[in-house]
Amino acid sequence: MELLALPALNDNYVWLLHDGRQALAVDPGDSAPVLRALAAPAAPANGRLTLAGILLTHHHADHTGGAAALHAATGAPVFGPAQVLLPSPTPAPLTVVQGGDAVPLLGLQWQVLAVPGHTATHVAYFCEQVEANGVSAPLLFCGDALFSGGCGRVFEGTPAQMLASLDALAALPDDTRVCCGHEYTLANVRFARAVEPDNAQLARWQAHCQALREAGQPTLPSTIGQEKAINPFLRCRVPQVASAARRAPVPAPAVSGAGSASGEAADAVAVFAALREWKNRFS
Repeated sequence: MELLALPALNDNYVWLLHDGRQALAVDPGDSAPVLRALAAPAAPANGRLTLAGILLTHHHADHTGGAAALHAATGAPVFGPAQVLLPSPTPAPLTVVQGGDAVPLLGLQWQVLAVPGHTATHVAYFCEQVEANGVSAPLLFCGDALFSGGCGRVFEGTPAQMLASLDALAALPDDTRVCCGHEYTLANVRFARAVEPDNAQLARWQAHCQALREAGQPTLPSTIGQEKAINPFLRCRVPQVASAARRAPVPAPAVSGAGSASGEAADAVAVFAALREWKNRFS
């Protein structure tokens, strides 16, 4: 199989996975990049790809805006969480999914994971083993829940919900490829280095990603193992990160039930909330 990150809109990616005959598209905020990819010759079929399904992670328009047009053009079924609206002129029928469901596409079983926080009904799609681009490893489509070096803003959930969602993703195998919805890596890593300036692995990741962007390449996918080593939002229980959060140059938000622990026992929700507020104002 081939896994493609199709640039869309300003800084979005639409993920396309195909086996040379059939494809699935994830979070098509715009239909045009997907339609172009479907029309391009695809070995070994050497013809148009058939779109077998469309997966949506959450209801924001930059992740759903092309789904109705793709359905109209291809007839592909659309899967997504509650809150998703696929408006006229050609509304697409939506199969609503939630955590614990499974979606069979391309001969694979995609587990639906509930990851609320960025939105109330945000989901991710996980497959335990996918051979793509010459690599056989688990694959995760996580929308705006987790980014390389960062995470989504908490718009509809709570810090506790968002941290629990990130903890669930961090529990996936370390070699899981992380396919997220935006090319935010360099900005996220600049913030991560403000939190952990002495993290050598983070410095190496920053240099690697800078070289990729200078070459016009995406920084994604990352891996869960990589993110656990460099992403401050997955490292809220690391003493250095907790200490940095307490010294953040912005007022820490009040977090109900966050506790008053300090040092290595710092409450992870309070640390997460402080980091998220700091990142919201970081430039």
